[in-house]
Amino acid sequence: MNIQWYPGHMTKAKRAMKEDIKLIDLIIELVDARVPLSSRNPDIDELGAGKARLILLNKSDLANDRQNELWADWFRSQGCFVVKVNARNGNGLKQIQPVVQEACKEKIERDRRRGILNRPVRAMVVGIPNVGKSTFINSFAGKACTKTGNKPGVTKGNQWIRLNKNLELLDTPGILWPRFEDQAVGLKLAFIGSINDEILNKDELALELIKFLKKHYPDSLTERYQAELKEPFETLEQIAKVRACLLKGGELDLSKAANLFLDDFRSGKLGRITLEFPPSIRTKEKGGEIHDEQKDE
Repeated sequence: MNIQWYPGHMTKAKRAMKEDIKLIDLIIELVDARVPLSSRNPDIDELGAGKARLILLNKSDLANDRQNELWADWFRSQGCFVVKVNARNGNGLKQIQPVVQEACKEKIERDRRRGILNRPVRAMVVGIPNVGKSTFINSFAGKACTKTGNKPGVTKGNQWIRLNKNLELLDTPGILWPRFEDQAVGLKLAFIGSINDEILNKDELALELIKFLKKHYPDSLTERYQAELKEPFETLEQIAKVRACLLKGGELDLSKAANLFLDDFRSGKLGRITLEFPPSIRTKEKGGEIHDEQKDE
């Protein structure tokens, strides 16, 4: 399955970000804690060169807690500030304001020396589609400032939000990059819902995810579906039986089962699952398959 998705509005959004970056003190980048590296747009590093960086490990409640800690350590080793959050229920959001002040300490001191007092920190909020940027901003602000939706592409243009006297946020649309050089990255983004489902073969996607879970999180399958750990196709058939996904005549509806299975994963009903691990403990990926080594599960 070859996965590519780069709608036209993303080119326009990237151009707008290039224009606005000179107004910015800090880049707040949301990543999905289940795929922290694959859910980072590599263009952001180039766009934000020289800017303070804050990584929010969003949806951390859906990811393995031990892996969350390892990823936080890894990002700090790259010179970033890190906060683990769940934008939907507000967990971790109270930690952000003091971290923003710490990340921009030099800028604030420089302003003071110039006699500029109380100028708010200006932060650009960036991330790939469906990573939770708008939900984060609304939760952080305590009010509905932006449109949200459980699908990629809801935010279409840049929008300034004055959060308080110390912080202004620039909301930006979710942007991907024009081509996934590594199809394993595209696959992981498809798993979490950052690729438009309408262009995907969800039956194949489900089989790939079953293959990964069978290797790294076998209990997630047996506990949810009472499924024996057979080959992926047989496991999907078992899921269809357990969830009563049937066509007329009693034939198994595998497409419906694949959809239900992917929804279960994305909503956390299969447990706290991390799909990739910090580079220091990653093995090479061969043939487009995922070959991460799970440590300290």
